[in-house]
Amino acid sequence: MSLPEKFVERILRDLGAEEGRALCVALESEAPTSVRLHAAKCRLPEEIPAAASFPPAGPVASVVRTIPDLPHLPLSGRVPWCDEGWYLHERPSFTFDPDFHAGAYYVQEASSQFVGCLLRDHLPAGARLLDLCAAPGGKTTLYASLIGPDGLVVANEIDRRRASVLADNVRKWSTGNVAVTCCDAASLGRFEAWFDVVAVDAPCSGEGMFRKDPGARDEWSEANVHLCAARQNEILREAWRALKPGGVLLYSTCTFNRDEDEGSLERMLAWAEEEVEETAPVGVDPTWGIRCGRVGAFRTFRFYPHLACGEGFFAAVARKSADADARMRTPKSRRSVLSPVDRKSTAELARWLEKPEAMCFGMAGDTCYAWYARQAEAVRTLSEALPVIGSGVALGQIFKGVLKPDPALAFFPGLNRAAVPVAELPEEEALRYLRRQEIAPGELSEGMNLVCVRGRGLGFAKRIGGRVNNLYPNSLRIMKQ
Repeated sequence: MSLPEKFVERILRDLGAEEGRALCVALESEAPTSVRLHAAKCRLPEEIPAAASFPPAGPVASVVRTIPDLPHLPLSGRVPWCDEGWYLHERPSFTFDPDFHAGAYYVQEASSQFVGCLLRDHLPAGARLLDLCAAPGGKTTLYASLIGPDGLVVANEIDRRRASVLADNVRKWSTGNVAVTCCDAASLGRFEAWFDVVAVDAPCSGEGMFRKDPGARDEWSEANVHLCAARQNEILREAWRALKPGGVLLYSTCTFNRDEDEGSLERMLAWAEEEVEETAPVGVDPTWGIRCGRVGAFRTFRFYPHLACGEGFFAAVARKSADADARMRTPKSRRSVLSPVDRKSTAELARWLEKPEAMCFGMAGDTCYAWYARQAEAVRTLSEALPVIGSGVALGQIFKGVLKPDPALAFFPGLNRAAVPVAELPEEEALRYLRRQEIAPGELSEGMNLVCVRGRGLGFAKRIGGRVNNLYPNSLRIMKQ
């Protein structure tokens, strides 16, 4: 499908004929593929240089290499603004890569990985970060790695189906410091002045995805641009309400038009006024091809695919004045969701973790969870006021004093491997496991086993004599043959 006619007219008008045509040509070219590696689950390569800003052949280096513990990834160059980000020489079949299912990496568009550059100097110890429009989870998982075990990421998605996808990706990434919520922005706005950082990856018209997602072209219209801009205005008001004085607001879209980008910031500045202050300068190498600008106190960053190695993306960052008139408040508790576990159960749960002293344990329904101690009370406060569909690390259910592990526990890097036999499966057998097919008992010990590929947990299986119960979640199984 060709580019929308009205979109092309606007681009040529806004950028000028020469640059506008260059952007349109880029949008008809092949999109680069990039991933972000999970540093706690795989060795980060060092021998491959960062990709140049825009080589004629595309955003990849000429030398293609893989690393031993990620043999399916043909790495070709580092994403220059993200140490864990890598371009791929070609797009492999991620569906049939067990390392992908183990959460060793996240398939994340390169431009969007830039948000880490904007926030890495603005995360105090124990920070709370709200990712207000979080699905499917690329930025959420980046924030979770960035903020560390003392911090908390609250990842929200208003759409229940998309929130389920978000929760699945968070579980697979498994840093243990994320709570996934499913509510509107106003519900989180009632957590007034509660967050050190609020990130708004606003719902937008998606012009920056025209190359990557043909469906975005079909859905585009001028009316939708205006509708998205109005929605962004509402979300920014709630985001500002939730942000602490002195905290940082990150605003981003994957679109090019001014109404949804600079225009949204200008409309916000009209009511926030002197409460908005600039942050410290952000180091941007000119070779990256990022177009930097200002809108009042906001520092802005534009990615055009004819200039930078990535899709269309817009980001802006500013600070809420420390003198802003805001007092921390939380909604009244509506229900009690989490309950304590007894001493005997605590001992059983602790046995499954490498550092149980860093965790607090509790139950939601009949499932036991672990949360990092510094943020456990914050998770409780959220759970009593909002629909939280996942948080911390789901450990499983206790029967007769013994834990039946939850599938999520297999992904957690802090799992104590001495607590359960480890079954290292060869590639083809691992794919059978991921399809929920029968697997041979030869590699498994009697009883519960942690199923791994190249040392990374995929899930659990239970051997009973010559039979194996495949415990991989039915909702996650590979359907393709």
